[in-house]
Amino acid sequence: MSIVVCCKLVPDTKDIQVKDDGSISFDKAEWIVGDFDLVALEAGFQLAEKNGQKLIALSAGNKQLSSSKAKKTILARGPAELVIVTDEAMADADTHMTAQVLAGGIKKIGSYNLVICGEGSSDLYFQQVGLQLGEILGVPTINGISEIIEMTGDKLVAKRSTEEDIETVEIPLPAVISVTADICQSRIPKMQDILKAGKKPVTEYTFQDVEGGQNQSEVVSLKAPQTVERKQVVLDGAAEEAVEALLSSLTQDGVL
Repeated sequence: MSIVVCCKLVPDTKDIQVKDDGSISFDKAEWIVGDFDLVALEAGFQLAEKNGQKLIALSAGNKQLSSSKAKKTILARGPAELVIVTDEAMADADTHMTAQVLAGGIKKIGSYNLVICGEGSSDLYFQQVGLQLGEILGVPTINGISEIIEMTGDKLVAKRSTEEDIETVEIPLPAVISVTADICQSRIPKMQDILKAGKKPVTEYTFQDVEGGQNQSEVVSLKAPQTVERKQVVLDGAAEEAVEALLSSLTQDGVL
């Protein structure tokens, strides 16, 4: 049996350009593994190493995913092999299509006992793919996993963080979980990890191979918010007077 970790390439935020009309350009951006998925890869690696299981990385995307650098970046994080679904149809995939394609990739992999996702992607952060993936696969699905206590042949015991509590949950396997960003700290691969990554197997499928689905939503436009200069208004006087002046100012500006 194996552990599958889903990860996604995202544009590096420092390379994203905002044009004069507010539109966003990714033309010069380097595509990297998102921070939340790096944590998921590390959590999967630690769990697989502890339990003597095989770790498989799974990713879906467009042409950026086909580069040798992208593949090595993922494999250097510990997976024994990488399965990718590359197709230009994935360029604008919504969460539903992404979950369908990942489910198709997992079916190609075959037997598994756990699928790990990050809590959300570093670009859109919808936090929906993991939950939708579990629904499509028809297995127990839970998000907010902040600590994995133990894993046996038929169950996973973990802690789940909510807004008010930390729950200890017992999840029957196979299952899909989404882990929080604080479950562990992702490591920086060593040179030997990068060199070994180039020798690990990579299996590549197309959109048609995994019987990918269709988008259930459409992106109408994508623009950066307008930059507004700070007014740098300083309100002096007693607290009550300052509050009244603040409310008056906000009302005049149409905020209230």
